[in-house]
Amino acid sequence: MRPLLVAWALLASAFTLVTLVRRARRPAPPGLRGAVPPVLLLRPGDRLTPRELATVATPVDWPARLDHVVLSPARPALPAGVRWLASDPATPNRKVGHLLHALATFPHGGRVVCAVDADVAVDAELLAALVAPVVAGAALVTAAPEPLPARGLGPRAVRALLCHTHQSFDALDAVSAGAKAVCGKAMALGPAAIAGLGAVRDRVGEDLELAKWLHARGAAVVLAGARAPVPQVGHAPVGPAFDRFTRWMQVLRAHRPALLPTVPLLLTPSLPLAVAALAVPTGPVVAAVGALWLLRTLLAFRLERRGCLGWPLGEALLLAAFARALVRRTVVWRGRSFRVARDGRMEPRAA
Repeated sequence: MRPLLVAWALLASAFTLVTLVRRARRPAPPGLRGAVPPVLLLRPGDRLTPRELATVATPVDWPARLDHVVLSPARPALPAGVRWLASDPATPNRKVGHLLHALATFPHGGRVVCAVDADVAVDAELLAALVAPVVAGAALVTAAPEPLPARGLGPRAVRALLCHTHQSFDALDAVSAGAKAVCGKAMALGPAAIAGLGAVRDRVGEDLELAKWLHARGAAVVLAGARAPVPQVGHAPVGPAFDRFTRWMQVLRAHRPALLPTVPLLLTPSLPLAVAALAVPTGPVVAAVGALWLLRTLLAFRLERRGCLGWPLGEALLLAAFARALVRRTVVWRGRSFRVARDGRMEPRAA
């Protein structure tokens, strides 16, 4: 037992070291050069919350033409400068359905298409970071989500998970092998990605599947040089976040099942190993686990200094979501219940 615990801790420590080194050596994505291109900014949604409406209403100071369009079944109260397109797709993945409807409605030749969830606060810095790699030839550009600080256990856990652990897409991008690990909250779509949307209209993890589809065709998938800021509601309960990350783990199981064991082995081993070190307090076990905790703290600090000591809370949330996903066979998404079949295909069923 003791050699296994030491080996597990050393393996996880090596994974963190590799992440730190590869992240430090990763080249910066290209910046905008020359003329600033026009942008078609699509904001898919169904029933926008007051917080999402306030986020969408934030002015975007883009120095070229910007068409900002909200896609939803019913017209929300939108400010001047933000358009609405009636969209009530019948596709299992409604987000992809919204985007396909918008792209069939609006001419987008000569414009860079960006698809950004309604809860993301878009500004010119984020748009430039998304657009520049597409102009340079990338097929798909995604931005790592950055939940903004807010009071309460739920917001702190979400921020810790996505900003200070290996589940940060900044960290995942550094160690991705093969198809990139991506988050589709904020994306810029080149022609190849637009052509691939139809192939993922029935997938629960459209972003992961689109990245796989593009990788198989040799197209470039790039992480943006800016994060996608997501305002949080103070004192929000943990339950909705737990549901969301359970769904993320179900998506991982459906789309990339070979990576599922890496969640407890490499992404979230710190708390189980700390408990094991208390139960088996031998020198090698304690030293190996202590080294792991030091490296995880260093990773959190390098990812983002503010609040970096809260990373164990993020690992705890992800580990709990992983355990729940192992026994859950249906996905509840946007108010509808689905059975997830092979390769993440969504099969509607009664809730």
